[in-house]
Amino acid sequence: MNIPNGISAYGWTDTLQHDFQPHADHALVPARVIVQQRNHYRLATDAGEIEGRISGRFAHEALDGGYPVTGDWVAVELKGDAAVIAAILPRTTAFTRMAAGTAKAMQVVAANVDMALLAASLNADLNLRRLERYLATALESGARPVFLLTKADACDDVEGLTAQVRAIAAGAPVLAVSVRTGQGLAELGDLLAPGRTAVLLGSSGVGKSTLVNALAGAERMATKEIREDDAHGRHTTTHRELILLPTGALILDTPGMRELALWDAEAGVAAAFAEITAEVEAIAQGCRFRDCAHAAEPGCAVRAALADGTLDAERWRSFGKLRGELAHEVRKEDPAAAAQARKVWIARNKAGRARMKAKRTYDDG
Repeated sequence: MNIPNGISAYGWTDTLQHDFQPHADHALVPARVIVQQRNHYRLATDAGEIEGRISGRFAHEALDGGYPVTGDWVAVELKGDAAVIAAILPRTTAFTRMAAGTAKAMQVVAANVDMALLAASLNADLNLRRLERYLATALESGARPVFLLTKADACDDVEGLTAQVRAIAAGAPVLAVSVRTGQGLAELGDLLAPGRTAVLLGSSGVGKSTLVNALAGAERMATKEIREDDAHGRHTTTHRELILLPTGALILDTPGMRELALWDAEAGVAAAFAEITAEVEAIAQGCRFRDCAHAAEPGCAVRAALADGTLDAERWRSFGKLRGELAHEVRKEDPAAAAQARKVWIARNKAGRARMKAKRTYDDG
C-alpha cells in the first residue's frame, strides 16, 4: 500500500491547504498535534516529528476550549529543533465535555476526527446509560459513532448484550471484538480508511490501548488488566496520542473517562433518543390535555404507556435526565434562562392545580 509521507499521511488535504494560506503568508508552516500531555505537544510536520509549545500571545488570547488538543491542525513557527504554535486551523469536528472541577468550562477531548469509536467491555461493567452519554456527545461532535464491545472472548452472552446496545445505538454500527481471538477486527479495519481519523473513547479498562496495539501491530500504548473483583479498569493511558496505523488510517487513543458531563449537547441528545421522542410525540396525541407535560396530569397517555411497558421506561428516564442536566447548566450560566424556566414551572404548577380542582369538582358532581 502506497501511504503518503509527511503531513499528507496525517490527513492533510487541499481544503486544509487553502485554509492555511493566510498563515503561509506569514512564514508559518502547517503541523498536526499528535501528542498532547498538559502543556507538552508533539507535532507532525513535513520535516518529521518535532516538539512544540504555544506562544505567549496565543496563551493570552485563547478562549475557553481554544488551546490545541490532539488532532488539531496548527500553524507553527519553526525555531531550530522546536516549534511555536501560533494558531489553530478551524476544526471540522470537536469531541467536548464539561471539564472536571467546580468551574463550568468546556474541555475539548479530541479534534478533527471522522469517527468516534465508543468502547465498552462485555463484562459486568457494561452500562447502557453511560453509552447513551457517549453517543449523544459523539453525535454532537459531528463524527460518525461506532460502538465497540471489547473482550468478546470473555463473555457468555455476546449476542444478548450486543442486541441491548444496538437498541440504544440510534442506527450506529455495533461491533463485538476480541483482540485475543481476532473477532471483529477485520470489520473494524474496513471502517478505518487511510487518511481518516478515528478516536477511541471509553472508560478505563475496556481495552482501548490493547486494541490500538493490535491494530498498530506493535506495543504503542501501555496496558493493564481490569480488576477482577468489580470489573472496573485502571488508568493506563495518561495522555492523548494520534497514531498512524500501517494501513494509513489514524487512531487517537484517550485516557479513560468514567464520568462524562455533557457540554452544549442538545442536538446530540435529541439525535441519540430520536426513536423515543418520535414514540412520545405519537402517544401524546392521546393525552387528555394538549399541553400535557407527562408528569402528574390526569389522562396522560405517555404515563400510561410507561406503566404498561409500551414505552421503554429506562430510555425515557435517561432522556429526561440528560435533558434536565443540560437545562440545569444553562440556567446556572444564564440568569434570564433561569427566570424563564421558573415562569414555565410556576405556570405549569398553577395549571396542574386548576386541572386537579376541576377534576375533583367533576367527580363530586
